[in-house]
Amino acid sequence: MSDVTIPGGKIRSFVERIENIDGELAELNEQKKEVFAEAKGEGFDVKILKEIIKLRKQDQDERDERESLLDLYMRAMETAAPDKVAKAA
Repeated sequence: MSDVTIPGGKIRSFVERIENIDGELAELNEQKKEVFAEAKGEGFDVKILKEIIKLRKQDQDERDERESLLDLYMRAMETAAPDKVAKAA
C-alpha cells in the first residue's frame, strides 16, 4: 500500500454541504410549485408565466433573434402550398 492519506473529514464536509444544498433546492422547488399553484388559483395561465420567466432570462439580442426566426418560420409556413405541407407530414 502507498502512504497516501485520504482526508475523510474533508470529504465528509463536502458531501454534507452538497446534501444540504440538495435539500434546500428541493425546498425551493416545492415553494416554486406553490407559487405557480397560487397563480393558477387566481386565474393566471401557468404556461404563459413560465414563458415570461424564460424570456426574461434571455438578453435582448437573443430574444430579438428568437422572435425574428419565429416570425420568419411562421411566414414561410403561411406561404407554403397546403399540398406541400401534407406531403411533408
